[in-house]
Amino acid sequence: MGLQVGTVVGDPPPLPLGASAPDFDLPGVDGRRWALRDFAQARILVVVFTCNHCPTAQYYEPRLKQIVEDYRPKGVALVAISPNVPEAVRLDELGWSDLGDSFEEMKLRAKAQQFNFPYLYAGDAEEVARAYGPVATPHVFVFDEQRRLRYVGAVDDSERVQHVKRHYLRDALDALLAGKEPPVTQTKVVGCSVKWSDKIPQNRAFLEKLAREPVNLEPVDEAGLRALRRNEGSGKFRLVSFWATWCAPCVAEFGEFVTTWRMYRHRDFDLVTVSLNRPEERGRVLEFLRRQQASCRNLIFASENREALIDAFDPTWQGVVPYTVLINPEGQLVWRETGSVDFLALRRLIVRSMNERKPW
Repeated sequence: MGLQVGTVVGDPPPLPLGASAPDFDLPGVDGRRWALRDFAQARILVVVFTCNHCPTAQYYEPRLKQIVEDYRPKGVALVAISPNVPEAVRLDELGWSDLGDSFEEMKLRAKAQQFNFPYLYAGDAEEVARAYGPVATPHVFVFDEQRRLRYVGAVDDSERVQHVKRHYLRDALDALLAGKEPPVTQTKVVGCSVKWSDKIPQNRAFLEKLAREPVNLEPVDEAGLRALRRNEGSGKFRLVSFWATWCAPCVAEFGEFVTTWRMYRHRDFDLVTVSLNRPEERGRVLEFLRRQQASCRNLIFASENREALIDAFDPTWQGVVPYTVLINPEGQLVWRETGSVDFLALRRLIVRSMNERKPW
Protein backbone atom coordinates (compact mmCIF):
# COMPACT_ATOMS: atom_id res chain seq x y z
CA MET A 1 0.00 0.00 0.00
CA GLY A 2 1.26 3.48 -0.81
CA LEU A 3 2.16 6.00 1.85
CA GLN A 4 0.33 9.31 1.62
CA VAL A 5 2.87 11.83 2.86
CA GLY A 6 1.44 14.47 5.16
CA THR A 7 -2.04 12.94 5.45
CA VAL A 8 -1.57 12.26 9.17
CA VAL A 9 -0.18 14.89 11.50
CA GLY A 10 0.92 14.52 15.10
CA ASP A 11 1.98 11.56 17.21
CA PRO A 12 -0.74 9.00 17.99
CA PRO A 13 -1.46 8.11 21.63
CA PRO A 14 -0.24 4.71 22.85
CA LEU A 15 -2.83 1.94 22.89
CA PRO A 16 -4.63 1.99 26.27
CA LEU A 17 -4.34 -0.88 28.73
CA GLY A 18 -7.03 -3.48 28.22
CA ALA A 19 -7.39 -2.72 24.51
CA SER A 20 -7.35 -5.50 21.93
CA ALA A 21 -4.26 -5.99 19.82
CA PRO A 22 -4.72 -4.17 16.49
CA ASP A 23 -4.51 -6.45 13.50
CA PHE A 24 -1.53 -6.29 11.15
CA ASP A 25 -0.33 -7.94 7.95
CA LEU A 26 3.24 -6.87 7.26
CA PRO A 27 6.28 -8.07 5.31
CA GLY A 28 9.05 -9.71 7.31
CA VAL A 29 12.77 -9.77 6.64
CA ASP A 30 12.48 -13.55 6.28
CA GLY A 31 10.60 -13.18 2.98
CA ARG A 32 7.08 -13.92 4.22
CA ARG A 33 4.21 -11.81 5.49
CA TRP A 34 3.17 -11.96 9.12
CA ALA A 35 -0.28 -11.27 10.54
CA LEU A 36 -1.67 -11.16 14.06
CA ARG A 37 -3.37 -14.52 13.46
CA ASP A 38 0.01 -16.17 12.93
CA PHE A 39 0.60 -15.89 16.68
CA ALA A 40 -2.77 -17.34 17.70
CA GLN A 41 -1.18 -20.31 19.51
CA ALA A 42 0.97 -18.15 21.80
CA ARG A 43 -0.13 -17.74 25.41
CA ILE A 44 1.35 -14.26 25.44
CA LEU A 45 2.31 -12.00 22.55
CA VAL A 46 5.00 -9.33 22.86
CA VAL A 47 5.00 -6.66 20.15
CA VAL A 48 8.14 -4.53 20.18
CA PHE A 49 8.40 -1.42 18.04
CA THR A 50 12.08 -0.97 17.24
CA CYS A 51 14.34 -0.01 14.34
CA ASN A 52 17.83 -0.24 12.89
CA HIS A 53 19.28 3.20 13.48
CA CYS A 54 18.39 4.03 17.08
CA PRO A 55 21.31 3.41 19.49
CA THR A 56 18.89 2.68 22.33
CA ALA A 57 17.15 0.05 20.20
CA GLN A 58 20.53 -1.45 19.37
CA TYR A 59 21.39 -1.77 23.06
CA TYR A 60 18.27 -3.87 23.57
CA GLU A 61 18.72 -6.33 20.69
CA PRO A 62 20.70 -8.93 22.71
CA ARG A 63 18.21 -8.68 25.57
CA LEU A 64 15.27 -9.25 23.26
CA LYS A 65 16.99 -12.28 21.77
CA GLN A 66 17.58 -13.67 25.25
CA ILE A 67 13.96 -13.07 26.24
CA VAL A 68 12.89 -15.07 23.18
CA GLU A 69 15.19 -17.92 24.21
CA ASP A 70 13.97 -17.88 27.81
CA TYR A 71 10.23 -17.49 27.23
CA ARG A 72 9.50 -19.24 23.92
CA PRO A 73 9.33 -22.64 25.68
CA LYS A 74 6.72 -21.13 28.01
CA GLY A 75 4.43 -20.13 25.14
CA VAL A 76 5.51 -16.52 24.68
CA ALA A 77 5.90 -15.14 21.15
CA LEU A 78 7.78 -11.95 20.32
CA VAL A 79 7.51 -9.95 17.10
CA ALA A 80 9.45 -6.79 16.30
CA ILE A 81 8.02 -4.08 14.02
CA SER A 82 9.87 -1.09 12.59
CA PRO A 83 7.42 1.84 12.47
CA ASN A 84 9.79 4.30 10.84
CA VAL A 85 9.28 5.82 7.41
CA PRO A 86 12.81 5.66 5.93
CA GLU A 87 12.44 8.98 4.09
CA ALA A 88 11.75 10.70 7.42
CA VAL A 89 15.10 9.67 8.95
CA ARG A 90 17.77 12.36 8.69
CA LEU A 91 21.32 11.37 7.81
CA ASP A 92 22.66 12.86 11.03
CA GLU A 93 20.23 10.60 12.93
CA LEU A 94 22.23 7.67 11.55
CA GLY A 95 25.33 8.75 13.46
CA TRP A 96 25.20 5.72 15.74
CA SER A 97 24.35 3.21 13.04
CA ASP A 98 25.78 1.55 9.97
CA LEU A 99 22.31 1.25 8.41
CA GLY A 100 19.14 3.22 7.85
CA ASP A 101 15.58 1.98 8.30
CA SER A 102 14.63 0.80 4.83
CA PHE A 103 13.24 -2.70 4.42
CA GLU A 104 16.39 -3.89 2.61
CA GLU A 105 18.57 -2.51 5.40
CA MET A 106 16.35 -4.25 7.98
CA LYS A 107 17.20 -7.53 6.27
CA LEU A 108 20.90 -6.78 6.63
CA ARG A 109 20.51 -5.87 10.31
CA ALA A 110 18.53 -8.99 11.13
CA LYS A 111 21.12 -11.20 9.42
CA ALA A 112 24.10 -9.48 11.03
CA GLN A 113 22.58 -9.61 14.53
CA GLN A 114 21.04 -13.08 14.03
CA PHE A 115 17.56 -12.08 15.16
CA ASN A 116 15.56 -15.05 16.46
CA PHE A 117 12.22 -13.29 16.11
CA PRO A 118 10.18 -11.96 13.17
CA TYR A 119 11.22 -8.43 12.16
CA LEU A 120 8.47 -6.65 10.23
CA TYR A 121 8.39 -3.45 8.18
CA ALA A 122 5.56 -0.96 8.70
CA GLY A 123 7.19 1.99 6.95
CA ASP A 124 4.75 1.68 4.03
CA ALA A 125 1.80 0.84 6.30
CA GLU A 126 1.94 3.65 8.83
CA GLU A 127 -1.66 3.11 9.92
CA VAL A 128 -0.63 -0.23 11.47
CA ALA A 129 2.03 1.34 13.68
CA ARG A 130 -0.17 4.29 14.53
CA ALA A 131 -2.88 1.91 15.78
CA TYR A 132 -0.45 0.82 18.52
CA GLY A 133 0.96 4.29 19.11
CA PRO A 134 4.64 3.72 19.90
CA VAL A 135 6.30 6.92 21.06
CA ALA A 136 9.92 5.79 20.81
CA THR A 137 12.11 2.84 19.91
CA PRO A 138 12.06 0.40 21.52
CA HIS A 139 8.48 0.41 22.85
CA VAL A 140 6.97 -2.82 24.20
CA PHE A 141 3.31 -3.94 24.13
CA VAL A 142 2.41 -7.19 25.96
CA PHE A 143 -0.88 -8.93 25.21
CA ASP A 144 -2.42 -11.81 27.17
CA GLU A 145 -4.05 -14.94 25.73
CA GLN A 146 -7.18 -12.97 24.84
CA ARG A 147 -4.89 -10.42 23.17
CA ARG A 148 -5.72 -7.68 25.66
CA LEU A 149 -2.96 -5.20 26.42
CA ARG A 150 -1.59 -5.90 29.91
CA TYR A 151 1.76 -4.09 29.87
CA VAL A 152 3.11 -1.20 27.77
CA GLY A 153 6.42 0.60 28.14
CA ALA A 154 10.13 -0.08 28.41
CA VAL A 155 11.98 -3.40 28.43
CA ASP A 156 13.70 -2.40 31.67
CA ASP A 157 14.94 0.71 33.43
CA SER A 158 18.28 1.30 31.67
CA GLU A 159 19.61 0.85 28.15
CA ARG A 160 23.00 0.07 29.75
CA VAL A 161 22.60 -3.51 30.88
CA GLN A 162 25.00 -3.14 33.81
CA HIS A 163 22.75 -0.45 35.32
CA VAL A 164 19.46 -2.34 35.08
CA LYS A 165 17.58 -2.68 38.38
CA ARG A 166 14.01 -3.30 37.25
CA HIS A 167 13.09 -5.83 34.57
CA TYR A 168 9.66 -4.58 33.54
CA LEU A 169 9.09 -6.88 30.59
CA ARG A 170 10.33 -10.04 32.29
CA ASP A 171 8.32 -9.24 35.42
CA ALA A 172 5.18 -8.74 33.32
CA LEU A 173 5.70 -12.02 31.49
CA ASP A 174 6.33 -13.95 34.70
CA ALA A 175 3.19 -12.50 36.30
CA LEU A 176 0.94 -13.21 33.32
CA LEU A 177 2.25 -16.75 32.97
CA ALA A 178 1.36 -17.27 36.63
CA GLY A 179 -2.13 -15.84 36.09
CA LYS A 180 -1.38 -12.63 37.98
CA GLU A 181 -1.45 -8.92 37.24
CA PRO A 182 1.93 -7.50 36.20
CA PRO A 183 3.54 -5.60 39.10
CA VAL A 184 4.00 -2.62 36.77
CA THR A 185 1.59 -2.17 33.88
CA GLN A 186 2.88 0.99 32.24
CA THR A 187 6.16 2.91 32.13
CA LYS A 188 7.63 5.79 30.20
CA VAL A 189 9.91 4.97 27.31
CA VAL A 190 13.37 6.37 26.61
CA GLY A 191 14.61 6.09 23.05
CA CYS A 192 14.56 7.63 19.59
CA SER A 193 11.34 9.24 18.43
CA VAL A 194 9.28 7.41 15.84
CA LYS A 195 9.86 8.80 12.36
CA TRP A 196 6.30 9.29 11.07
CA SER A 197 5.66 10.49 7.52
CA ASP A 198 4.95 14.05 8.66
CA LYS A 199 8.69 14.38 9.35
CA ILE A 200 9.57 13.90 5.68
CA PRO A 201 9.40 17.66 4.92
CA GLN A 202 11.82 18.30 7.79
CA ASN A 203 14.26 15.82 6.29
CA ARG A 204 13.95 17.43 2.87
CA ALA A 205 14.65 20.83 4.38
CA PHE A 206 17.70 19.38 6.12
CA LEU A 207 19.03 17.99 2.84
CA GLU A 208 18.46 21.33 1.14
CA LYS A 209 20.43 23.02 3.90
CA LEU A 210 23.30 20.59 3.41
CA ALA A 211 23.22 21.25 -0.33
CA ARG A 212 23.81 24.96 0.31
CA GLU A 213 26.99 24.44 2.33
CA PRO A 214 30.11 25.85 0.64
CA VAL A 215 32.47 23.47 -1.13
CA ASN A 216 36.16 24.36 -1.16
CA LEU A 217 39.38 22.89 -2.54
CA GLU A 218 42.84 23.61 -1.16
CA PRO A 219 46.30 22.66 -2.47
CA VAL A 220 48.33 20.39 -0.20
CA ASP A 221 52.09 19.98 -0.16
CA GLU A 222 54.35 17.37 1.43
CA ALA A 223 54.26 18.99 4.86
CA GLY A 224 50.50 19.17 4.73
CA LEU A 225 50.21 15.50 3.83
CA ARG A 226 52.56 14.49 6.64
CA ALA A 227 50.40 16.49 9.07
CA LEU A 228 47.27 14.91 7.63
CA ARG A 229 48.67 11.46 8.29
CA ARG A 230 49.75 12.28 11.86
CA ASN A 231 46.24 13.54 12.71
CA GLU A 232 47.59 15.46 15.69
CA GLY A 233 45.21 17.44 17.84
CA SER A 234 42.03 16.67 15.93
CA GLY A 235 40.59 14.38 18.61
CA LYS A 236 38.70 12.65 15.81
CA PHE A 237 38.76 9.59 13.63
CA ARG A 238 39.90 10.79 10.23
CA LEU A 239 38.84 9.08 7.01
CA VAL A 240 41.09 10.08 4.12
CA SER A 241 40.09 9.28 0.55
CA PHE A 242 42.62 9.62 -2.26
CA TRP A 243 40.95 9.85 -5.64
CA ALA A 244 40.99 11.51 -9.07
CA THR A 245 38.45 12.61 -11.65
CA TRP A 246 40.07 10.27 -14.20
CA CYS A 247 39.52 7.27 -11.89
CA ALA A 248 36.16 5.68 -12.75
CA PRO A 249 35.82 3.69 -9.48
CA CYS A 250 36.66 6.87 -7.52
CA VAL A 251 33.95 8.84 -9.26
CA ALA A 252 31.41 6.02 -8.90
CA GLU A 253 31.81 5.70 -5.14
CA PHE A 254 32.43 9.34 -4.21
CA GLY A 255 28.83 9.98 -3.22
CA GLU A 256 29.06 7.25 -0.58
CA PHE A 257 31.91 9.14 1.10
CA VAL A 258 29.72 12.25 1.24
CA THR A 259 26.87 10.22 2.74
CA THR A 260 29.23 8.72 5.31
CA TRP A 261 30.48 12.21 6.20
CA ARG A 262 26.93 13.43 6.68
CA MET A 263 26.07 10.46 8.89
CA TYR A 264 28.97 10.82 11.35
CA ARG A 265 30.21 14.42 11.13
CA HIS A 266 28.45 15.46 14.35
CA ARG A 267 30.49 12.85 16.23
CA ASP A 268 34.27 12.56 16.54
CA PHE A 269 34.69 11.95 12.83
CA ASP A 270 36.25 13.84 9.95
CA LEU A 271 36.46 13.21 6.21
CA VAL A 272 39.24 14.57 4.02
CA THR A 273 39.37 13.94 0.28
CA VAL A 274 42.66 14.30 -1.60
CA SER A 275 42.67 14.57 -5.38
CA LEU A 276 45.67 13.28 -7.33
CA ASN A 277 44.71 15.50 -10.26
CA ARG A 278 47.38 17.90 -11.43
CA PRO A 279 47.26 21.47 -10.05
CA GLU A 280 46.08 22.91 -13.36
CA GLU A 281 43.01 20.64 -13.20
CA ARG A 282 41.76 22.33 -10.04
CA GLY A 283 38.71 23.82 -11.77
CA ARG A 284 37.54 20.45 -13.02
CA VAL A 285 37.99 18.89 -9.59
CA LEU A 286 36.15 21.70 -7.82
CA GLU A 287 33.24 21.45 -10.27
CA PHE A 288 32.92 17.73 -9.51
CA LEU A 289 33.10 18.31 -5.76
CA ARG A 290 30.34 20.91 -5.97
CA ARG A 291 28.10 18.51 -7.89
CA GLN A 292 28.71 15.99 -5.12
CA GLN A 293 27.94 18.60 -2.43
CA ALA A 294 31.23 17.65 -0.75
CA SER A 295 31.33 20.22 2.04
CA CYS A 296 34.03 18.27 3.89
CA ARG A 297 37.69 19.28 3.70
CA ASN A 298 38.97 18.76 0.14
CA LEU A 299 42.61 18.86 -0.96
CA ILE A 300 44.44 18.59 -4.29
CA PHE A 301 48.11 17.78 -4.87
CA ALA A 302 49.99 21.08 -4.95
CA SER A 303 52.61 19.96 -7.46
CA GLU A 304 53.20 17.46 -10.23
CA ASN A 305 55.80 15.65 -8.11
CA ARG A 306 53.31 12.97 -7.15
CA GLU A 307 55.86 10.47 -5.87
CA ALA A 308 57.14 12.85 -3.19
CA LEU A 309 53.59 13.72 -2.18
CA ILE A 310 52.57 10.06 -2.00
CA ASP A 311 55.60 9.20 0.11
CA ALA A 312 54.87 12.11 2.45
CA PHE A 313 51.58 10.53 3.41
CA ASP A 314 52.41 6.83 3.20
CA PRO A 315 55.68 5.45 1.77
CA THR A 316 54.11 1.97 1.51
CA TRP A 317 51.37 3.24 -0.81
CA GLN A 318 52.22 2.81 -4.48
CA GLY A 319 49.95 5.62 -5.66
CA VAL A 320 47.03 3.47 -6.81
CA VAL A 321 43.58 5.05 -6.46
CA PRO A 322 41.11 4.74 -4.98
CA TYR A 323 43.09 4.57 -1.75
CA THR A 324 41.33 5.08 1.57
CA VAL A 325 42.55 5.02 5.16
CA LEU A 326 40.99 5.46 8.59
CA ILE A 327 43.20 7.06 11.24
CA ASN A 328 42.29 7.13 14.92
CA PRO A 329 42.65 10.23 17.16
CA GLU A 330 46.11 9.04 18.25
CA GLY A 331 47.32 8.97 14.64
CA GLN A 332 47.28 5.18 14.31
CA LEU A 333 46.19 3.67 11.00
CA VAL A 334 43.30 1.36 11.86
CA TRP A 335 42.14 0.49 8.33
CA ARG A 336 43.21 0.91 4.74
CA GLU A 337 41.82 -0.14 1.38
CA THR A 338 43.32 0.02 -2.09
CA GLY A 339 40.47 -0.14 -4.59
CA SER A 340 36.74 0.25 -4.18
CA VAL A 341 35.33 0.36 -0.65
CA ASP A 342 32.73 -1.88 0.98
CA PHE A 343 30.86 0.98 2.64
CA LEU A 344 28.72 -1.18 4.90
CA ALA A 345 31.85 -2.80 6.34
CA LEU A 346 33.54 0.60 6.62
CA ARG A 347 30.58 2.17 8.43
CA ARG A 348 30.42 -0.75 10.81
CA LEU A 349 34.10 -0.21 11.59
CA ILE A 350 33.63 3.55 12.07
CA VAL A 351 30.65 3.11 14.40
CA ARG A 352 32.36 0.35 16.38
CA SER A 353 35.57 2.37 16.71
CA MET A 354 33.77 5.48 17.93
CA ASN A 355 31.43 3.55 20.23
CA GLU A 356 34.35 1.82 21.95
CA ARG A 357 35.31 5.26 23.29
CA LYS A 358 31.89 6.17 24.66
CA PRO A 359 31.48 6.52 28.42
CA TRP A 360 30.25 3.22 29.78
